[in-house]
Amino acid sequence: MSERLLKYIAEHQLLSEEQIERLREEHHASGRSVRELISESELLSEEQLLEALAAVSRLPIIHLYEQQIPADVRQLVRGDLLRTHTVIPFGYDPEEPEILLVAMDDPMNRRGRDIVSISSKCRVRPYLATTTDILVAIDRYYGSDEMREAAEMYTRDSENSLSVEEELIREDVNSSPVVMLVNSLIEQAARQRASDIHIEPEREGVRVRYRVDGVLFVASSYDRRLLSAIIARVKILSGLDISEKRKPQDGRSTIMVDGREYDIRVSTLPTVYGEKCVMRLALKQAVHAKFGMHTLGFNAAEEAHFRRILSRPNGIVLVTGPTGSGKSRTLYTALNELNSIDVNIVTVEDPVEVNIDGVNQTQVNPKAGLTFADSLRSILRQDPDIIMIGEIRDGETASIAVQASITGHLVLSTLHTNDTVSSITRLLDMGVESYLIADSLVGIVAKRLVRCLCPHCKRPHQLEEHEIQFLGLTPEEAKTATVYEPVGCQRCGGRGYFERTGVYEILEVSHRVRDLIASRAPTAEIRDVAVEEGMSTLHSSARRLVLEGETTISEMMRISVEGQDDQHGHAEERLK
Repeated sequence: MSERLLKYIAEHQLLSEEQIERLREEHHASGRSVRELISESELLSEEQLLEALAAVSRLPIIHLYEQQIPADVRQLVRGDLLRTHTVIPFGYDPEEPEILLVAMDDPMNRRGRDIVSISSKCRVRPYLATTTDILVAIDRYYGSDEMREAAEMYTRDSENSLSVEEELIREDVNSSPVVMLVNSLIEQAARQRASDIHIEPEREGVRVRYRVDGVLFVASSYDRRLLSAIIARVKILSGLDISEKRKPQDGRSTIMVDGREYDIRVSTLPTVYGEKCVMRLALKQAVHAKFGMHTLGFNAAEEAHFRRILSRPNGIVLVTGPTGSGKSRTLYTALNELNSIDVNIVTVEDPVEVNIDGVNQTQVNPKAGLTFADSLRSILRQDPDIIMIGEIRDGETASIAVQASITGHLVLSTLHTNDTVSSITRLLDMGVESYLIADSLVGIVAKRLVRCLCPHCKRPHQLEEHEIQFLGLTPEEAKTATVYEPVGCQRCGGRGYFERTGVYEILEVSHRVRDLIASRAPTAEIRDVAVEEGMSTLHSSARRLVLEGETTISEMMRISVEGQDDQHGHAEERLK
């Protein structure tokens, strides 16, 4: 199977000859299958690997997110066995009802096939599905029962057991119901692409919420007696003091989920009903893969503008937007693009979120007297070519950044403003002279994130009159325009949206704009000139995504309202 798979990959030029030969050598040296090696290294996407396996094994492909597994089929095999062997039965053959249809991620997984056959007392017919698709389906149909059983087991035994702290540090801790429960919470969150897990104490119980694509939803609820045990387990994972419950704590840990390593940042906070815990999940990927320019959602024109700004030898490049709008990701992508052997890149961050090979990264430490401004002064003595400042927070930092850019350095940083032009006003408010801003500023990128419609279930939406006006469509355009609305399916977890993309407003500082900045022209005048010179506003960029069927009018409205808040000078009040 492995050699046939390599031959297929070579014939279809899915990997380079060097990569194929490396896989062959590792396969012979380790004895592991090529499928396993490709899956672990992520050389191909899950879909590419699935198609290759299907072609080689001649097994049909099944997309489980399009299937509704009947209750009688779900009762045939225990969920823990399915999870162990990465298989799941999804129905009976309509023409031969005695045959059970089973999805697996490996055509050579005879052990998994036999387990299902023995447990169900049925003959099985194998289908192929991606690993993620199978595990998400197991979570969907068996996960709640598994976590409920673990919770009930702990609650039932807690009255006669050791204290929480003693129980969770025993040698057999991995078999503890609480350990299994917390592991399941994290694993299911990772499979659902959650960025955050909120464990929240309430008057009557414990609520667990996941944040997916920027929106929180309730994942599960538990007996209030579980709170201290869950929080204690998370603290042990992240190296926190389990006996300290009166003060906030911060920690971090890593966990493997389905062969992928996740970094988890943990924050605990005392509340009136007990400690609340938030875990932020981040998939550890190769920097070049995670921060490639193609991951930002630029269209061709926007990417060209951004690359042109980054090509400047000196000056300030600002990325603006509210918290959670993807500013840090954009900066790291820029650093990844600029990183080469012949330049010295130094950063000052709070905190350092991602380590990039070849980049000298510094973390501020206010307790030790190391602020952004102090770090920046030291960095200027390190012979830098490019400087990245995590955030310009005060006039002192802004002034040093401006001076550094004027003296021949390219400076990248962020500001908490809602569009490009208001960043100029913000710098003026910080005390930077207008002529210095005009001399140093080379480009500003305002960014928002909007949810993308699920491509599997979105449906056309009949435009109403106020929506036509909001989109600025003529009567003729309204007749031919097609916009979509969310529906919800198994693929997107019933939410109607799947993943997010960037909406951008990119201002390249031209000679005209520079003159307007130096003369302290009104922001409206600067914006008009920028638009005249080709700048696409956040509103128009979001409008384009709506008309292309990528997102919804409601998502566009959210972007537009934020922009209007800022134009009326209320950005700071809203952010506070």
